[in-house]
Amino acid sequence: MEGSIIGFVIWCAVGILFIGLAVYSWVSQKPMGFWANAEIFEVSDIKRYNRAMSKLFLIFGVVFIALGIPLLAGKNSAGIIFSIIGVMVESIMAMVIYSTIIEKKYRK
Repeated sequence: MEGSIIGFVIWCAVGILFIGLAVYSWVSQKPMGFWANAEIFEVSDIKRYNRAMSKLFLIFGVVFIALGIPLLAGKNSAGIIFSIIGVMVESIMAMVIYSTIIEKKYRK
C-alpha cells in the first residue's frame, strides 16, 4: 500500500507542476508557449492569450491529478488502464484545444 501512495504523491506532484505553470502563465507579461522548443507566433492580445493558456494548464493539471486516483488501488489493479488512456486522451484534447481555438483566436 505504501508504494501506491508514493506513486500517487509523485503523480500529484506532476499535476501540481501544471497548476504552477497555469499560475505563472496568468501573471506573465510575455506570451506563454505551448509547444516545446518552438517559436511563439505573434499574439494579438497577450493578456487574454495568457489567461486562456492559464485556464488550459489549470484544467489539465486538475484532470491529471484526478486521473491518478486509480493508482491508490495498489499493484496489479486493472484501473490503472483508465489513468493511462485518460492521460493520452487529455493530452490530445489539450493539443486540439490549443491548435483549433486558442491559436486561431489570438494569432495576429
